[in-house]
Amino acid sequence: MDFLSDFFIRFVAKLQSPTLGFLIGGMFIAAFNSRLQIPDAIYKFIVFMLLIKVGLSGGIAIRNANLTEMLLPAAFAVVVGIIIVFIGRYTLAKLPNVKPLDGIATAGLFGAVSGSTLAAALTLMETEGIQYEAWAAALYPFMDIPALVTAIVLASIYASKQSGTAGKRVRIWPIVKDSLQGAALSALLLGIALGLITKPESVYESFYNPLFRGLLSILMLVMGMEAWARISELRKVAQWYALYALVAPLLHGFIAFGFGVIAHYTTGFSYGGVVILAVIAASSSDISGPPTLRAGIPAANPSAYVGSSTAVGTPIALALGIPLYMGLAQSLMGG
Repeated sequence: MDFLSDFFIRFVAKLQSPTLGFLIGGMFIAAFNSRLQIPDAIYKFIVFMLLIKVGLSGGIAIRNANLTEMLLPAAFAVVVGIIIVFIGRYTLAKLPNVKPLDGIATAGLFGAVSGSTLAAALTLMETEGIQYEAWAAALYPFMDIPALVTAIVLASIYASKQSGTAGKRVRIWPIVKDSLQGAALSALLLGIALGLITKPESVYESFYNPLFRGLLSILMLVMGMEAWARISELRKVAQWYALYALVAPLLHGFIAFGFGVIAHYTTGFSYGGVVILAVIAASSSDISGPPTLRAGIPAANPSAYVGSSTAVGTPIALALGIPLYMGLAQSLMGG
């Protein structure tokens, strides 16, 4: 009972954080038809700044880290990304009124990673004083790319069977290339590379780090407004998408949390790192994933996978997933 009460208190406290407050505030002003708008160019710039900061910190940490410590968590990130897509393929994609290609694309988007959700989690963890390996942010592409590739491959196999061209070879490299060229992943990988190759500590401490939380609050406001706006898109598709988007983020996060705990007891992976692994699994790609899937699975309906992700999946991951996994980790740490 002490564990449960401690966890509940921590969970409620996370819901009162400023970061999540901006998200909920954005949803409220959108619900009241406010004319407040954040230009798309500013939104993209903010995302770029946040991911560059995350990448720089990860690259600096990797440069000074024992790379063997990353092997098991990175392998688990790959496995979780693939598992998430297969779960969606054999649950959502087989439900009534759900077109298989739409279901597979949705699973791919939920298997891919949201850079903004990751940034929100890192900020909250720093606020709470939860320690984690700085290179843990670099687990992002290890889950993101395999998930997108798996979804597009499964969609290609399904389409081939339907058209009677089963056995046609699916080209993997173009899928990987599109993922790497995505805006979010490119920014993150650029930051990691700069952190590894150069010595950006001075500009990191004087520019990127001080601006991080302020920019993140604006991003959360925009995401809250978009989440409310996407609800109308979600109404166009089967109700199963809403149920999937409600359950999937938490389920995916718990799966990753379990793998993270295994890594914790096997290699000493920190509980903060376990939270990061769970958060990226609970998130669904909001920047790089949609254009990759639009190109890789052109027959899928974007209203299905983008609507379910943005309207339900992202708010669930942010408002419930992050505080849930942080509270669970803190309770396990006994902190």
